[in-house]
Amino acid sequence: MAYRLLVLDLDGTLTNSRKEITPHTLDTLIRAQEKGVRIVLASGRPTYGVAPVADALRLADFGGYILSYNGSEITDWRTKEVLYENKLNPAVLPYLYECARKNRFAIVTYHDKYVITEYPEDEYVQKEALLNVMQLQKVDNFLEAIRFPVVKCLIVGEPSRLALLEKEMAGRLAEQMGVYRSEPYFLELVPDGIDKARSLGILLGRLGMSREEVIACGDGFNDLSMIMYAGLGVAMENAQPELRARADYITRSNDRDGVAHVVEKFILQLS
Repeated sequence: MAYRLLVLDLDGTLTNSRKEITPHTLDTLIRAQEKGVRIVLASGRPTYGVAPVADALRLADFGGYILSYNGSEITDWRTKEVLYENKLNPAVLPYLYECARKNRFAIVTYHDKYVITEYPEDEYVQKEALLNVMQLQKVDNFLEAIRFPVVKCLIVGEPSRLALLEKEMAGRLAEQMGVYRSEPYFLELVPDGIDKARSLGILLGRLGMSREEVIACGDGFNDLSMIMYAGLGVAMENAQPELRARADYITRSNDRDGVAHVVEKFILQLS
């Protein structure tokens, strides 16, 4: 199979434990693009947080895409045109806020270069801001501060307690929106029907490609759908056990150039 599209999760997949792309992986991905393969960066991060990685990989030069907010937004990085966008229903925001408040978790959303929250000192909120290279904006009241369309909210907190809240909210909101964790301490709250696989399908329709021409690599809970959807679904060695069990191929860890290994084996055919 000649693969034409390479879809990459960022954290725990493309980047190593220091949140860096190694020189070897960077060089390998440039060579793949020079061969005609397009890259899609598929992440729970906001578009602003994915942009530095897209620029490092020269996606604008090679016609790559950003699939951000777990699939709520698709951006053509060459033209910066937003090809697809989905927003949260404003009516559900008070319930999301109350779930966070009663469980003493922080809730955040995003606007331009800011992570908006009532609790900028929270360790997990700071982790999210650092991860996305975004500034924290403290507000006195989260709901009153939202005067713009919201693509995604994030509730953050201690993993075992957050897992219980995930079950509660997923049951309550089953027909209204997506509720799932991208990391044990990050609970993603996105529009109904949004996940990486669904948005990838929308992009493939625009590009005239089939799922069989896609390699997708990931490590987290929110990567499962695209791993199962792609022609070749790849789990990192460091991936969640469920992801490893469903993958077509398990590559090296993100600290051992696992993405580069996949590209060399299945695209550049060096091994």
